[in-house]
Amino acid sequence: MFLEKSNNLQKRSGWIEVVCGSMFSGKTEELIRRLKRAKIAKQKVEIFKPEIDIRYDEENVVSHDSRAIRSTPIQNASQIILYANDCDVIGIDEAQFFDNELIRVCNHLADSGIRVVVAGLDMDYLGNSFGPIPALLATAEYVTKVHAICIDCGSLAQYSHRIISGDNLVVLGETESYEPLCRECFNKKKGKTDK
Repeated sequence: MFLEKSNNLQKRSGWIEVVCGSMFSGKTEELIRRLKRAKIAKQKVEIFKPEIDIRYDEENVVSHDSRAIRSTPIQNASQIILYANDCDVIGIDEAQFFDNELIRVCNHLADSGIRVVVAGLDMDYLGNSFGPIPALLATAEYVTKVHAICIDCGSLAQYSHRIISGDNLVVLGETESYEPLCRECFNKKKGKTDK
């Protein structure tokens, strides 16, 4: 993708930014902040989220503190390319719910000169890496890890501990289903449930 400037062709530079962390850490809030700043700069911005994420709104991306931005719900990552025409910035929320196709899509967009801002959980409720996020962290130019506050001791939290029963990897929920914990508190609670 090229932009014409003063009769000279100049290749536009794209890159990938990943904002990751536990639930309640401010990932979506940071994504919204970055995308709104891009809009203020008069850049063309498109935002996407997985169709399954309807916790706060069926279409908008909404943070836990009720900040919102218009988005397009999609079934799979490859649909993003269809909507990316003439975009300067692409935002993707809840990226952990997409499959590994998201990695190829994000790299394609960045290679095409688009700034790609991705937000998602880096670990699942068991403390294991989650979806395409680890590979995106490896290829991203910029990585921001945000933290919640441990609900038990007040330390920085990086784990999303599930407090309801069930083995499904994906369970949409909020404070009724998950709590942020630090490493020590997570290991204590996990030890209780593993025995």
